[in-house]
Amino acid sequence: MTTTTRTLTLGHSPDSDDAFMFYGLASGNVQTGGLEYEHILKDIQTLNEWAKEGRLDTTAISVHAYAYVADKYAILNHGASMGERDYGPMVVARGPASPADLRGKRIAVPGLMTSAYLALRLCVGDFEPVVMPFDKIMESVAAGEHEFGLLIHEGQLTHGALGLRAVVNLGAWWWERHGLPLPLGVNTIRRALPDDVKRDASRQLRESIEFGLAHREDALRWALRYARGMETSTADTFVGMYVNRRTVDLGDDGRKSIRLFLQLGADAGIVPPVLDIDFVM
Repeated sequence: MTTTTRTLTLGHSPDSDDAFMFYGLASGNVQTGGLEYEHILKDIQTLNEWAKEGRLDTTAISVHAYAYVADKYAILNHGASMGERDYGPMVVARGPASPADLRGKRIAVPGLMTSAYLALRLCVGDFEPVVMPFDKIMESVAAGEHEFGLLIHEGQLTHGALGLRAVVNLGAWWWERHGLPLPLGVNTIRRALPDDVKRDASRQLRESIEFGLAHREDALRWALRYARGMETSTADTFVGMYVNRRTVDLGDDGRKSIRLFLQLGADAGIVPPVLDIDFVM
């Protein structure tokens, strides 16, 4: 066990699902012994870029981004966000369209290192990405500034209020194709940390997720401050999608899906091959 006080930088996004996951730690309800955590809240694209520099000790990143940082970080077995057979990132439009209509088109995307972007490339092939903040994409499509937009986070639930239609749900597409959950985000930890620190941090982060699930009402109340004005019921649904049993433990199928996702990305020439995918159990 860790015997001296050590502060770890902990990066995660300012979103309701991440806030829910880390409620146990942030509220002091998880005992951390000789470890302390400095919570650093940044959007996922920033965290992806920072991971390439190895800036943080433990950080949430996109699974897509792991292809570029596998030499610096190992994947924690908990804290993952996975799309399932009936939900995940999606492309929306104002009118009817099919996935085939997306090939070669301009599509607003939330970042070129997001897993949603890699999944869409694997799904439809080449298209012209237009990078913009994730929380502006839905409105830009509704306003006619972009014909198509790739939505992550709560837009998956709220796009209908703006009269938008789903063109393809990437979680459903991946499930139908592979029978596996779609890997989106993972928590990672710096490889260079001492093994006992990595084990203790892994256990404590898992305990934080378990505490939130066991005290759902309190954790949800905490998460609502990061919900960008979502209704409580919508935030509850969104958190339930991305903080659940799989968040506590990836499972064999979750780990298999991460390996397959990155392998297919490498086969398509989109990401570099990842020779060493380590999971801290």
